[in-house]
Amino acid sequence: MPTVQISLVREHTAAIRPPRALWVPFMLGRPLGVPGDAAFQGRVVRAALGLFERVRGPVLDDYPEDAPAVISTDEMEGMACPISFAGNVEPASLPGQVLEEIDQLRSWYDIAVARRGRTTLGAAGATVEDLTRFIGAWVGGDTPRPYRDDLPSANALRLACEEIKSFYFEADAGQPGVRSPQRVLQWFWRETAAGKLLVELQAAAARSDDPAVRHFAADNLVPRAASHGEA
Repeated sequence: MPTVQISLVREHTAAIRPPRALWVPFMLGRPLGVPGDAAFQGRVVRAALGLFERVRGPVLDDYPEDAPAVISTDEMEGMACPISFAGNVEPASLPGQVLEEIDQLRSWYDIAVARRGRTTLGAAGATVEDLTRFIGAWVGGDTPRPYRDDLPSANALRLACEEIKSFYFEADAGQPGVRSPQRVLQWFWRETAAGKLLVELQAAAARSDDPAVRHFAADNLVPRAASHGEA
């Protein structure tokens, strides 16, 4: 029977190779973008169903739209229990700042995993700390060996980015209160060192001699709004 799926983690889908899949650049747990927007959700569903017209597979297409902004009470009142990061007297390097954030977020991540009974992390086979160091080396101008022998550099970078974002998003989900996906994305891209690190990775990867790495840099690594300072 012909099948189609909507994918939130592109690297996982590329590894599984389903007959037809539509990757969407939305928050984990929001395969149709945002709740309550029937028009937007309908466009996502129609794009997915349109893949049935593709006779030969596997097919993995990227959905071109970002999720629209939604209004929520936390955007007016602030986070119920906001995650904030105190500055250092002597600031660490950007990868070092990310490692400090991960340490501060760990308890919230553990709460989220205990509450849900599962996590989306683990596909990389490396810790988020090691993945941060891997990305940091690229940002610093090195070309480190991938953390897995079966992954070329572009795939290793893509999976590392997905794992780090997933850690942050799950840590946010461990907090009390409910925040809109747009607010969480704004927090990640505007307020965290991890968001800044991925923006710098995009610039570094775009200068790579590896065509696959350059393609990765241009292929939804950073949301359009974030790359223009609007996220």
